[in-house]
Amino acid sequence: MPRTVVITGASDGIGAAAARQLAGSGHRLLLVGRSVEKTAAIARETGAEHFTADFARLDEVRALATRIAETVGDQGIDVLANNAGGIFGDRTPTADGFEKTIQVNHLAPFLLTNLLLPQLLQADAAVVNTSSVGHRLFGRIDVDDLDNRRRYSANKAYGDAKLANILFTKSLHAKFHAQGLSAVAFHPGVVRTNFAAETSSVMRLLYRTPLRRLLTVSSDTGGETLRWFIEGTPGETWFSGAYYDERELSTRVNPQVDDADLAEALWRRSAELVGIG
Repeated sequence: MPRTVVITGASDGIGAAAARQLAGSGHRLLLVGRSVEKTAAIARETGAEHFTADFARLDEVRALATRIAETVGDQGIDVLANNAGGIFGDRTPTADGFEKTIQVNHLAPFLLTNLLLPQLLQADAAVVNTSSVGHRLFGRIDVDDLDNRRRYSANKAYGDAKLANILFTKSLHAKFHAQGLSAVAFHPGVVRTNFAAETSSVMRLLYRTPLRRLLTVSSDTGGETLRWFIEGTPGETWFSGAYYDERELSTRVNPQVDDADLAEALWRRSAELVGIG
């Protein structure tokens, strides 16, 4: 059945790969990327509509939500794939004053999802959040120090942000599943891209090892996994509120994943930081 699908981080990597794979399927695709040229190129290739926004600027996220809401109108949104993100190098503040990793990976998609809730609830939508196994390897969230001012490293910032994606998924399920919304988080595999190339993260070394092709998956494979969640049926293909390692329901998670009080505290703190009620 054709769906209206919004994919962020769609100008490259698994977002672009999923868009290519969904092209011609009858779905209405709305692609979001930071690069005007790259996002437009993928849109032309796939016949999709496209928008540009820099998630390091929350004013652009707010404008993006308005444009998407106006574009879909009464049709609503069937799937929102929060796929934009990345790992960065030295601790860098955004124009909004937040550490870049937590803003781009968590605060911006948190804001976008909340601003699009009317359209999502209208369509009994699915929210698909691209997380990472890095949440388990590096994450340890302190809601009073989401910017990691006290103990910053590129790995910890990324692990915290990917852990936040899972806690956000659990909160979406707890708050809105009774109203028809479903949410899931997943690790797409270690995707073979230029990920971490400009950082000091130890993950950068993985992408330079001769074993790179044995230890990673292609963007197309990661895109197939993203597509599997986008086209899946919540409650049948995957379970709302859960975390998957690729397509497998995973119990190998950071202990903080199961802390309901932390999930609620993160929601409240995130809402405060991005200025929503």
